[in-house]
Amino acid sequence: MDDINTTARILSEALPFLQRYDDQIIVVKYGGHAMVDPALAHRFARDMVMLKVCGLNPIVVHGGGPQINRMLDKLEVKPEFREGLRVTDAETMSVVEMVLSGSINKSIVASIQQAGGRAVGISGKDGNLLIAEKFTKKKTDPETGRVTEIDFGFVGEPVRVNTEILETIMKSDAIPVIAPVGVGWEGETYNVNADTAAGAIATATQAKRLLLLTDVAGVLDKDKNLISELRVGDLDALVANGTITGGMIPKVESAAAVVNSGVEGVIILDGRVPHSVLLELLTPHGVGTRISRTGV
Repeated sequence: MDDINTTARILSEALPFLQRYDDQIIVVKYGGHAMVDPALAHRFARDMVMLKVCGLNPIVVHGGGPQINRMLDKLEVKPEFREGLRVTDAETMSVVEMVLSGSINKSIVASIQQAGGRAVGISGKDGNLLIAEKFTKKKTDPETGRVTEIDFGFVGEPVRVNTEILETIMKSDAIPVIAPVGVGWEGETYNVNADTAAGAIATATQAKRLLLLTDVAGVLDKDKNLISELRVGDLDALVANGTITGGMIPKVESAAAVVNSGVEGVIILDGRVPHSVLLELLTPHGVGTRISRTGV
């Protein structure tokens, strides 16, 4: 009876959160350890089905860096980096598209359907979902002051999201699973960062939440304790005093931009925690760091 009562209490406590998110769009950026660990991948698929059955509208945007690297190694394609960022030449782009839009995307779709749901796998090229433009970065020579533009090849930034195809999929009671491959104005193919793609899609669909699954617990304070709530206005000070450092800086900056564009909250959470998405959305305390305008 104790187990039965505990289960009943947990289900009952989820009610106000299910009401909060009823018929709302939840965009989930899926990547990292959660995607390569079979047990976590199975749980993730079940969680997406549960959200859909409970009246939410999940949209999955996935990455695939480790899988792309393995395929490039197998094909003996040597990576080139400029300013710490991978250059995507034509040969690399063909591998990126093959892995992201092919094996990874269809594997996620199959897992969701095996868990009892319906899913439709697409890339940002389908239906002109993600219109992208070439990404470049300016670099200033400290000695001469000369500004040069760094070319990263077929790396793109989304400039327009056409949501009609997503609306059609969701209305058919299916879960969109999106590979972050964009299309240019002239039909060229671009490799788009998965976090960036997820943010653009969350903004365009007016999502209630954007969840970024990572391999860390979230944003940590200087004592390595999780910061559960952050306001956009707090971020600059935390970067300046060294609380937020390294790769977390662009992640929180991107999250702030998404929040400022109208998404109510962006959550950075640990995808290595089983059922982390359900714990974040359907429990009082959540498991990650939520970034919002008000902190509540």
